Amino acid sequence: MDRVVAQCGRSGQRNRPLPPRVVVYFVLAMCLFSGQGYEEVARLLTHGLTWAKRWSGSWQVPTTGAISRARAKLGPEPLKALFASVARPLATESTPGAFYGRWRLMAIDGTVFDVPDSQENVAHFGRPKTHRTQRCAYPQVRVVALAECGTHAITTAALGPCTTSELVLARELFGHLGEDDLLLADRGFTGLELWRAASAGGADLLWRIRSHQVLPVREELPDGSYLSEIVAARDHRKRADPEMVRVIEYTLDDPGQDAPYRLITTVLDPDAAPATELAALYHQRWEFENTLDELKTHQRGPAQVLRSRSPEGVEQEVWAHLLVHHAIRTLMHDAAEQAGLDPDRLSFTRSIRLARRQVTAQAAFSP
Repeated sequence: MDRVVAQCGRSGQRNRPLPPRVVVYFVLAMCLFSGQGYEEVARLLTHGLTWAKRWSGSWQVPTTGAISRARAKLGPEPLKALFASVARPLATESTPGAFYGRWRLMAIDGTVFDVPDSQENVAHFGRPKTHRTQRCAYPQVRVVALAECGTHAITTAALGPCTTSELVLARELFGHLGEDDLLLADRGFTGLELWRAASAGGADLLWRIRSHQVLPVREELPDGSYLSEIVAARDHRKRADPEMVRVIEYTLDDPGQDAPYRLITTVLDPDAAPATELAALYHQRWEFENTLDELKTHQRGPAQVLRSRSPEGVEQEVWAHLLVHHAIRTLMHDAAEQAGLDPDRLSFTRSIRLARRQVTAQAAFSP
């Protein structure tokens, strides 16, 4: 914590009521105790310290105004740098559902957070329109992230205005993929250029593709899949500079789901990954939806608006939420591994409640 704060040029006097390192802890606690006021968060954070006598002297809870000024002085950079420093895949080879063969299963997706309706937030993040072309009640910040399917750990993320496409933000993440990763993505992530950008670092891909996209059969394979080519949308007729892909088509045994699924993958050898196994594997992508539910419903609170009225505060708050989620998921993975369980069998809701109780009883730093 101190190293990251110093690297971001935010080091300050430790004898002040709100030195930078304490403000970082406060912002994390603010996201852990989402919905509580500033002063109440400060009380909860230091509640256990008086009882444990972990510092000498008295410490008065700062006012809401003082905390707001301290947050503004800190800025988002230390939280962003801290997330980059600690966020990583958690699964080991023994973690159930985390690997397929040599590949670590990763997924990419995006979401938005409502932010306060201030002039600064509207100007920076924009306000989306409804299907009736009416303005939404709140501006929104867009977040695109990579997550490990087996543990729900978010390993990297990119933020931007709601007017910025998920595809643009996704390009910032592909450099974090490696040769042993298999990236799963839904139909929203499409296009030859994005496909090549995602696989440039050696990662393999398994993406669902839109039903109207033309995929000519170049070679039928023994497992029922076939080789085809994708081209840039502007090059549909000439089909110049194509990229070879393998196509897997299947339907679900569900009366309400008649449309076939179509997947494309960089894994061209059916012996390395049979079509039936990849079709079953693709639905691991929905683990990301569970991750977003944990982050936005159980941690932040259902339908809650972020509290920061400035763009810098919003970014600081989002990075803090991502850090808290990663910390909870790290605890869950460690507990599951010690008990020989699948992390999916543990309750995120119970885990975050436990973390909230422990923070108030065992705070380990001195203001």
